[in-house]
Amino acid sequence: MAEAHNIPAGSTTAGSIAVAAESTVATRMSAPPSYDVADFPVPHGREEEWRFTPLDRLAGLHDGTAVATDGGVTVEISAPEGVTVEAVGRDDARLGQAGKPVDRVAAQAYSSFEKASVVTVAKETVLSEPIRISVRGEGGVAYGHQHIELGAFAEAVVVIDHTGDAAVAANVDFVLGDGAKLTVVSVQDWDDKAVHLGQHNALVGRDASFKSVVVTFGGDVVRLHPRVSYAGTGGEAELFGLYFTDAGQHQEHRLLVDHNTPHCKSNVVYKGALQGDDAHAVWIGDVLIEARAEGTDTYEMNRNLVLTDGARVDSVPNLEIETGEIVGAGHASATGRFDDEQLFYLMARGIPETEARRLVVRGFFAELVQQIGLPDVEERLIAKIEAELEASV
Repeated sequence: MAEAHNIPAGSTTAGSIAVAAESTVATRMSAPPSYDVADFPVPHGREEEWRFTPLDRLAGLHDGTAVATDGGVTVEISAPEGVTVEAVGRDDARLGQAGKPVDRVAAQAYSSFEKASVVTVAKETVLSEPIRISVRGEGGVAYGHQHIELGAFAEAVVVIDHTGDAAVAANVDFVLGDGAKLTVVSVQDWDDKAVHLGQHNALVGRDASFKSVVVTFGGDVVRLHPRVSYAGTGGEAELFGLYFTDAGQHQEHRLLVDHNTPHCKSNVVYKGALQGDDAHAVWIGDVLIEARAEGTDTYEMNRNLVLTDGARVDSVPNLEIETGEIVGAGHASATGRFDDEQLFYLMARGIPETEARRLVVRGFFAELVQQIGLPDVEERLIAKIEAELEASV
């Protein structure tokens, strides 16, 4: 299945809606954002934003029955010189600047964390080493909040690494000052029984650049909600994602790029591979171009490679446009099996079928792995992909 829609420069679609694969746009159907858990009813699975999610596997994070435990997770932050790290309470004015919770779990996380981690890079500071945040599950239930802020013209790379076993709900905020550049790599390498639900909010300043690379391998259920909005003209956002879904796993990525400011750009590319019975991947890509966001240039794409029978993919790109004065907008989604011609080409040159399949998958993911830009992280992810492929042959 493949669907693609492009709206070129000079389009006259003002006031209209263009939607691929679905007739509804989740950004208009969800409850208004709020910090109050009571503003969100307990989901029952028939809501648009919850219909793909296995609620019975969320360890009670969605209905208020999950109670935080001592030692649910340990968080360690390693930061180079020029970075300030603080533990603050919920009353800190910086928290929530990038966006409010948009579902019950995110609101529960915001109202339940004990201390939030605030990481600040001073203006005009250019870091030569990445900031590394380790979130290690210790078998319990945890709620968390992290706030990463870059001053004007600062540059940084942040790696958030999730490992171990836990049931976790967390919000992560990224606030970019004017002209700042931030790359975030979020790795979900949980143990098999872990549950992770998270909302990522990015507020991109004037002429600032935000790059997100989300990598999901582990966990029983992982449901992430990256969101981007703009605080000034000239902002750019790149959202990349890579996921490898094994038998029984549920991996769900629900994105929103809200073009609420004129003359900003966004580019979304997510790719996934699936193998094994009941492997389930969900990708929802929402892009909203508001009436005031003239000069917007945006594109989103999702590609899925099904390696075995028994796996399922739900891929839903949504594009909502409220002004015709745009540079361009488009979206595409495709799900399929191995390309027989690629396999034949490789095997005809003496490469065994097993190795040929591995080469195809490596090539499928290569462009996204290269976006990370950190050799140690790239090597680790390549090794993880190789391990997953060993299990599929």
